[in-house]
Amino acid sequence: MRYFLIFSILFLLLSCEKKIEDKIAEYPTPFEKSNGNQTATYDEVIEFYIQLAKGFPAINIQTIGETDSGKPLHIVTFNLDGDFNFSKIGKDKTIILINNGIHPGESDGIDATMTLFRDLAVEKITPPKNAVITTIPIYNIDGALNRNSTTRTNQNGPESYGFRGNAQNYDLNRDFIKSDTKNAKTFADIFHLVKPDIFIDNHVSNGADYQYTLTHLFTQHNKLGGDLGTFINQELRPKLEQSLAASNWNITPYVNVFNTVPEKGFSQFMDSPRYSTGYTTLWNTLGMMVETHMLKPYKKRVEGTYHLMVKMIEIADTDTKKIKELRERAFSEQLEMDYYPLQWEVDSTKVSTLNFKGFEADTLISEVTGLPRLKYDRKRPFTKKIEYYDNFKPSVIVEVPKAYIIKKGWTKVVDLLAKNQINFRTLQQDSTFLVESYKIEAYSTYERPFEGHYPHYGTKVSKKSDTVRFSQGDYLVPTNQPGMRYLLETLEPEAPDSFFNWNFFDTILSRKEGFSPYVFEDVALKMLQENESLNLEFQLKKEMEPDFAQNWYAQLDWLFTHSKYYESAHMQYPVYRILKDSGLASQ
Repeated sequence: MRYFLIFSILFLLLSCEKKIEDKIAEYPTPFEKSNGNQTATYDEVIEFYIQLAKGFPAINIQTIGETDSGKPLHIVTFNLDGDFNFSKIGKDKTIILINNGIHPGESDGIDATMTLFRDLAVEKITPPKNAVITTIPIYNIDGALNRNSTTRTNQNGPESYGFRGNAQNYDLNRDFIKSDTKNAKTFADIFHLVKPDIFIDNHVSNGADYQYTLTHLFTQHNKLGGDLGTFINQELRPKLEQSLAASNWNITPYVNVFNTVPEKGFSQFMDSPRYSTGYTTLWNTLGMMVETHMLKPYKKRVEGTYHLMVKMIEIADTDTKKIKELRERAFSEQLEMDYYPLQWEVDSTKVSTLNFKGFEADTLISEVTGLPRLKYDRKRPFTKKIEYYDNFKPSVIVEVPKAYIIKKGWTKVVDLLAKNQINFRTLQQDSTFLVESYKIEAYSTYERPFEGHYPHYGTKVSKKSDTVRFSQGDYLVPTNQPGMRYLLETLEPEAPDSFFNWNFFDTILSRKEGFSPYVFEDVALKMLQENESLNLEFQLKKEMEPDFAQNWYAQLDWLFTHSKYYESAHMQYPVYRILKDSGLASQ
């Protein structure tokens, strides 16, 4: 009887395994059919998910919004319960959003996620009970349709792939905060629909050579802040690393070096809101980029990405309650913040150590240029302890206002606030508020175009408190809301990816009226005669600045800017701050 029972159990297990293998055979991916040499085309990807959704009630596919390609984005969701109402399932389950094909030449995630969803559906992988997985199968549809075999010069496979730029030739992983593309605007719709707890963006790296197939780029933990930042750095990341290592998949932080060797040490990459994980972090989502190594075989890269996502799902399934509580607490605590860090710098006093697996490199004389070049030797692997700077500290901090007031007319800014579910209202009548206002005192501008802009940097402002009359139709935007971090990162000019630095307000930087020197000479003389303090300041400036003293136009221009004729809109930032301790003057 005992032998019969054992035989029966073995028979059932083998039958179950055979059944799973039969189901897998019904839904092969192009990657699998090519023995790991090819990536699926856009049409193959969408058709694959459509068939999965037809065959399994745990999978749902839907279209959302527009892209610059003219095609909508898709989201595909796996939920063991078959419920796809995100506002409902997000209350109890961890939601993971996986983004693929933002750079379609980096196609590892596209193929890995297809296999992942199929294996979840047929239960080759134990389906999570406490987690829901949603994916954007290919985010940069435009680039995926622009298929070639040459643009990824440094990459080892697949045979053909998409192009990095989208239909307007934007790099979509620089567009999240500024949203120049339809793709980015639709991503905002998806993100705020899904409201993910965890966000994964699958990529392939460039840069140094080393032994790892997998590297991770978690959102910077100090920037994320609080208990949530501690969790991602001290629990989530180590758990993922240890779980992968136990399955013989070693992983290291993203190797943030270029044209030098990793063993010299490197810092964590700071993901500002132009990047996907920098954007998603603004709503306290635990974000990470997967960066497989470009020179490893394509099949191995896809398999590594697959295993990483499986391990992340297992962690999310186990830690659902903790993740939910930490995120809820983070939203509550940010509403109590009095100050917010806008800019960050590496904290060189805190250094971590990586047990890094690399390759020795030599500096040789190039046979092409005749100058020194770097060359790695894979026959000389090493494991060395190297310095890793993964702590950052604030370098610019701003007081959190109670609200912002945006002058009407800046519709592009207001449209993006609405797209990101920011609550605001329009003033129903002319109103007076005690506000803090900014003047743009200094900024630099990149000389070469970058992603459709000439961005500013090094922005400095002066501020003053004043009672300002606002008009009916101006926008009042409270900060006491879930999108508080988004507001500060976009509306504070000194933030690296602020709307000001992305040129949204450039029209305030040029004057609309001027002066004719021969006419203004007489006006300037009268000003100096009637205003002793202005005259003293003017004479002192000439004494202290020889170039100014020799430049007649600069002198007249300086006096013009200190006159009543100088337009108030010049360099006046049209977004005003109501501080928490200020009251309403009148309304």
